Amino acid sequence: MIATPAGTGWLDPASQQPLEYLHRGDVSTVVVQYSYLASWLALLAEPDVGAETSRAVFAAIYGYWRDLPAETRPRLYLHGLSLGALNSDLSTNLFQVIDDPFDGVFLVGPPFNTPTWREATQARLPNSPAWLPRLDSAWPIRFTNQTNQLGLESAGNGFRIAFLQYGSDPITFFDTRAAYRRPAWLEGHRAPDVSPDLRWYPVITFLQLVVDLMTATTTPMGYGHVYAPEHYIDGWVYVTRPSGWTEPELERLKAMLGAKLREQL
Repeated sequence: MIATPAGTGWLDPASQQPLEYLHRGDVSTVVVQYSYLASWLALLAEPDVGAETSRAVFAAIYGYWRDLPAETRPRLYLHGLSLGALNSDLSTNLFQVIDDPFDGVFLVGPPFNTPTWREATQARLPNSPAWLPRLDSAWPIRFTNQTNQLGLESAGNGFRIAFLQYGSDPITFFDTRAAYRRPAWLEGHRAPDVSPDLRWYPVITFLQLVVDLMTATTTPMGYGHVYAPEHYIDGWVYVTRPSGWTEPELERLKAMLGAKLREQL
């Protein structure tokens, strides 16, 4: 696992503990810190440093991995939360891996300017909301939130990408255009964690989003930009396909890790 951290070098235990449990500890995770700033500050003050670092890390590990015997080498995945999701997305490109692709990507709370996230969101089917896009089955990309949406459609047995995002996450749904037009996530049916009383007002809504951006990690777990371990589990299962787990066992794991991490907070 190449895990790109948030701006401060922090890696969410709510992400890593489920992955370790699901694969019974048979996981090696590589993380390289690239900033001492909080994600939103690093995004504004030094936007290129994280991307440059993640590209160097990916090139080194992927280059070693692809030289291993294909029959026995470990599976290789990318992961990132927040600014780590953006930089993980920027760490590689199709031309670099097309002849020997790695196995999948799991991005959580991707910032609003994450290229793959933006492209996939814009390509969503007409009857799916901006806060939970659904794509044509030909796409290997799926979105989920507090309720597991990843098993509704088959994505085949190959490469998979999953996005975990909350409708109330301002890091993901911040939009400078909200100053002069209603954002797509406020149109039609709303995410369950977005207040039905929220209204769009020119400039005012944009300023509200700026404040939300700076306080995104002060919400209860499972809302805003604070992702819960039980929701990570669904994404890890979808992308990495661990063996030997039944649905009742996964539900018990969700309950156990959710209670454990909430006690630590």
